[in-house]
Amino acid sequence: MKIKIAGWILGSIAVIGALAFFAEKLLGKLNMVILSPKGVIGLEERDLFITAFSLMLIVVIPVLVLMISFAFFYRAKDSIKNYAPDLEHNHFLEVIWWLIPLGIVAILAVMAWRSSYSLNPYKPLVSDEKPLVIEVVALEWKWLFIYPEEEIASIGEIYFPQNRPIQFNITADAPMNSFWIPELGGQIYAMGGMQTQLHLMANEEGEFYGMSANFSGKGFSEMTFKAKAVTTQEFEKWSHNIYQLSSPLTQEEYRALKVPTTSHAVTFYRVEDPKLFHKILMQDPSLTIDRLAS
Repeated sequence: MKIKIAGWILGSIAVIGALAFFAEKLLGKLNMVILSPKGVIGLEERDLFITAFSLMLIVVIPVLVLMISFAFFYRAKDSIKNYAPDLEHNHFLEVIWWLIPLGIVAILAVMAWRSSYSLNPYKPLVSDEKPLVIEVVALEWKWLFIYPEEEIASIGEIYFPQNRPIQFNITADAPMNSFWIPELGGQIYAMGGMQTQLHLMANEEGEFYGMSANFSGKGFSEMTFKAKAVTTQEFEKWSHNIYQLSSPLTQEEYRALKVPTTSHAVTFYRVEDPKLFHKILMQDPSLTIDRLAS
């Protein structure tokens, strides 16, 4: 009987292991970018997720094994000899199924406490490089990116140097939204009349997918953008060319951008008003859309 029980337990573990293996292969086929991050924050968030998931499996796997074993050994047709329906107050078992979960919860609590501070989106990243400031405005249904120091702006595409911290100052001039570059780090909300912050950094060159992570109307699914990490020299050349060759982002042009559109083309501007983001944040009446007709 003991050999039979051990065989079924090992068989259950094998089945669960096979399911986990095929699930991992499926996730690989689906290109889960959050599990292959390219930024320091994304890496820390992935490691936190994997650690928490692994700790929870300490409880989940034995429960699944016991569930399959009990369903087999205590089925109606089985004539098991050690059936003991009146067994209770087994102190050894009580300690196991209370102490282990409590220990896991305590470890997860400590992890959550520490990561809440270490992964605070408002916390600047430690680096010898000065952060690149990018001001982000969520519109309907497109993203406006303003580079205050470079005096340029773009719709639908951003450039930044690799291994240099980026400070995103984020607001909205439309329904509430959420700014997210999955391969670099977590999302954060964009809200009208408020400013949120997100600090990220890319570890390598590449093109990353950016998106809206909060439903905001019919154009929500097309509210995407490209985030490109390049060398410092390439970024400086790019920003210089944009400043020299692009048309100015005037108040009239900004009011035109506020008109809801989908699949807006990638566009670049020269910013002549250094207080444009502040005016958007403070909901300056001069930028309201009803002045477009005038």
